[in-house]
Amino acid sequence: MGISPDKHRFNGRLLMLGFGGMGQGVLPLLLRHIDLRPDQILVITPDASNQAAAKAQGLVLLETALTPDNYRAVLEPELHPGDFLLNLSVNVSSLVLIRLCHARGVLYLDTCIEPWGGGYVDTRLSVAQRSNYALRESILALRQELGPGPTATVTHGANPGLVSHLLKQALVNLAKDSELGAATPESREGWAHLAQQLNVRCIHIAERDTQITATPKVLGEFVNTWSVPGLISEACQPAELGWGSHETHLPEDARRHGFGCQAAIYLERPGGATRVHSWTPLCGPQQAFLISHGESISIADYLTLGDPLRPKYRPTVLYAYHPCDLAVLSMHELAGRHWQPQEVQRLLVDELFSGTDALGVLLLGPVRGAYWYGSQLSLEQARALCIHNNATSLQVAASVMAAVIWTLQNPDCGILEPDEIPFAPILQLCRPYLGELGGTYSDWTPLKGRVPLFNEALEPGAPWQFNNFRAF
Repeated sequence: MGISPDKHRFNGRLLMLGFGGMGQGVLPLLLRHIDLRPDQILVITPDASNQAAAKAQGLVLLETALTPDNYRAVLEPELHPGDFLLNLSVNVSSLVLIRLCHARGVLYLDTCIEPWGGGYVDTRLSVAQRSNYALRESILALRQELGPGPTATVTHGANPGLVSHLLKQALVNLAKDSELGAATPESREGWAHLAQQLNVRCIHIAERDTQITATPKVLGEFVNTWSVPGLISEACQPAELGWGSHETHLPEDARRHGFGCQAAIYLERPGGATRVHSWTPLCGPQQAFLISHGESISIADYLTLGDPLRPKYRPTVLYAYHPCDLAVLSMHELAGRHWQPQEVQRLLVDELFSGTDALGVLLLGPVRGAYWYGSQLSLEQARALCIHNNATSLQVAASVMAAVIWTLQNPDCGILEPDEIPFAPILQLCRPYLGELGGTYSDWTPLKGRVPLFNEALEPGAPWQFNNFRAF
């Protein structure tokens, strides 16, 4: 496919937890960009169906499910100083894995902060305790406890992950177009001040997936272009969003947290049942799911100025996701089943025949109007760039590959979030795999062309209030 990078040297072992669609999609990129032999890799997965795929690529696969009772016995003999644990699994606690890697001098990366299986829907826990906010706070507390050590890069997939770097590039682009003449910020406070100067009130992680297959969804089946268990888990969590300093009142179903950074709120309803209005250049205005994601919280926290309880500045940040059409149907059915997962799960990779995934950041409030910056990657482009991928998975795989390399190059940074990593080297590594990467201005607002048919309590004089984005 024309990319012949200088490979990064790595002499340790790579342990991959999980080898589903994401693991199989990222492996070719790791082998392409890192001087890594298949015999340096050990795959640990509970899924026996992945045996053939692992063997076809010359990998050793250990078929076992990690549990609170066995994870140390399984992992400790395999982890040695300088090794790398790449966690692409679900239902395995990120917290215990990071603690173990810290103790053994092992590098670590995941794409999502996971609890043990059932943690997202454990009714013995309060809604607040089942939130991504609470999971993030547990990792921040662990960072405070452990202090310096081997780098553990958390939540670095496409989103969370890549979008934090797209956001910084978008802010730089806006500053240039607005003739602020500001240098690229070099600190957290610098980025927050720049966003404030640009009058960025809201940031949507705005995604639209139009990939299609000729095989329809059937009753009792959940269909998706990336991890089915991952989307089901996210859909069942409470809807969460970073809460901006410009917001004048909380929604009736919103709750604040009694602990932590105070940068976010949650709603007393699942994300899979919560809709918001948003926009992408691929399809224009869209009604999307307000899915809970770590970047909605970490970005809002990162861009906070002043007292966290009464900030001088903070944008409202949320993930507005319109998945592929069959996933939308699957989400409707999931809600109708009272959030009990369907019996059959289908991951769309080879059977897809067309479509694009547009993933980017939508900045709302600047003088020049709404500004979307991100990746529009077609299925055809993705397949030409890297085997075992569709458009959605390659955006994730590229970000994972880039973050693995950055972690190898910076091995002594302790626990880090994507917002704390320099954006330029990550985007440089990802860029060849993102299709059309660029920015688009729009005059869209959540009120444009909107006629309130059912006595919606809209606020025409304040378009960036969260109440205007909610779909009723």
